[in-house]
Amino acid sequence: MEVFAILEPGAFTTVQDGGRYGYQQFGIPVSGALDMYSYLAANVLVGNSDNAAVLEITFTGPKMEVLSDAIVAVTGAEAPVLVNDAPRPTWTSFEVRRGDVLSVRAARKGVRAYLAVAGGISVPVIMGSRSTYTAGRIGGYSGRALAKGDRLHTESISGGRRLMSFPEELKPSLPNEIILRALPGPQDDYFESGLDAFFSSEFTVSSKADRMGYRLEGPSIELKEGVPRSIISEPSLSGAVQIPADGQPIILLVEQTAGI
Repeated sequence: MEVFAILEPGAFTTVQDGGRYGYQQFGIPVSGALDMYSYLAANVLVGNSDNAAVLEITFTGPKMEVLSDAIVAVTGAEAPVLVNDAPRPTWTSFEVRRGDVLSVRAARKGVRAYLAVAGGISVPVIMGSRSTYTAGRIGGYSGRALAKGDRLHTESISGGRRLMSFPEELKPSLPNEIILRALPGPQDDYFESGLDAFFSSEFTVSSKADRMGYRLEGPSIELKEGVPRSIISEPSLSGAVQIPADGQPIILLVEQTAGI
C-alpha cells in the first residue's frame, strides 16, 4: 500500500530497522538504527513489531504527501512535526489522512529522529534486513537516502490500532553535555599519559560525524615513544574508540567491519 510521496527528502533520511547481522565477515556492516531506544519506541507507539522498518531522519526531516490513511509517530531528536502546517506532538502516535502533508522540521536538540508508520516501511529484505547501507548501496530504498519523488509503501494492517503516548518519565533527555564511560581496550599498553588524558578530558563531537563514527575534538591522545602508529586491521565493534594518527578519538558506530 502506498503511504508517502516524498516532496522534500530532508538532509539524510534513510530506511532502517534493527540491523543486518551475520555478514560482517563479508564486509557488510550491521547498519540499522543508531538510536535503538527511540527506534523501538516509535514502533511501539504505532503497534509494530520490534524489527519493523522506519525512517531515520538526520538533522532535517522530510516533507511528504500522505497517500493513504495511516497512523504515525515521531521520536528521537526534538524536532517540530507538522501536518498541513499544524503542529503535532512527538513521542505520541497520531492519524494522518490521504492528501495531508506531513513534515519534520530541523532538530532543535539531538541529531536523529525516527518516523514509524503502522505496518512498517515496506522495502525488500536484503540479507535479513531492510536497513540501508548507503556506502554499499544495499537495502532500504534502492540502497540510498530518500530523494524527491520517491514513493514509500507500508504493509496492510488488519484491525484498528489504538493511539498511544510515551510516558513522560521514559522520554530521554537530550543534554548538550554527557559523561561517557569506557574500558581500556586491547592496545591500552600503547598509551601512558594519553590514556589519562582520554579518561579525564572534555571532547566535542566534530562536524566529521556520520553513521560510521563520531570524530571527537579535544586534547591529543599521545602514544608511548616507539610504539607503532598503526596496527594490523582487526574486527571492530560499535562503541569501540579508535585513536588515529592525529590523536583525535573516533567513536565507532554501526557501519563498521574492520578498523585500521
